[in-house]
Amino acid sequence: MLLDLDGTITDPARGIIGSVQYALRELGAEVPDFEALRWVIGPPLRPSFEELLGSAERVEDAIALYRSRYQGSGGMFEALLYAGIADALRSLATEGYALRLATSKPHVFARPILAHFDVDGHFAAIHGSELDGRNDDKGDLIGHILETDRIDAADAVMVGDRKYDVVGAARHGIATIGALWGHGGQAELVAAGAAALCERPQELPALVRTLLPL
Repeated sequence: MLLDLDGTITDPARGIIGSVQYALRELGAEVPDFEALRWVIGPPLRPSFEELLGSAERVEDAIALYRSRYQGSGGMFEALLYAGIADALRSLATEGYALRLATSKPHVFARPILAHFDVDGHFAAIHGSELDGRNDDKGDLIGHILETDRIDAADAVMVGDRKYDVVGAARHGIATIGALWGHGGQAELVAAGAAALCERPQELPALVRTLLPL
């Protein structure tokens, strides 16, 4: 069972958006307001900064500035654990599901975030991108997980809140449960081809049992 992090387990809006705004401000670029930047939660940072800056020229500078606030100043912990998700993870792990994190966020950030919220112990493996951008595409990351952990795609399901989760999983024939409590919304998830939609974390275990019975 593969799970996204941002928008699925935690709401990272304050930390991610605040760090994006900081990077743009330091570069002297236009800084959109908070609500206008919610779309940056989910996709990889590099293409997001390229869109915000209008070119790829200063993207690596933006990434460095972003990380100086996100990691160096604790922005990664400016997040909220979604109500009910810890119990859902505990229930699924106890029932025998091998939970694997599949986040486009670098795994060196994902690990301490899960530990900070005391949910890391529910995971059989924690996977994310590399700092240089490798595996920040969700489809590439899932392919890496399947190969590294020797998982049959027929025995997997993805849980995520954005179209990137749905499309990335579909590349490998994996169905996705759309997390409606996250940042993508019903229209985006349906258009991307989510196999099912989940209203609340409390309903996730039952839906997983239906799509991926043990």
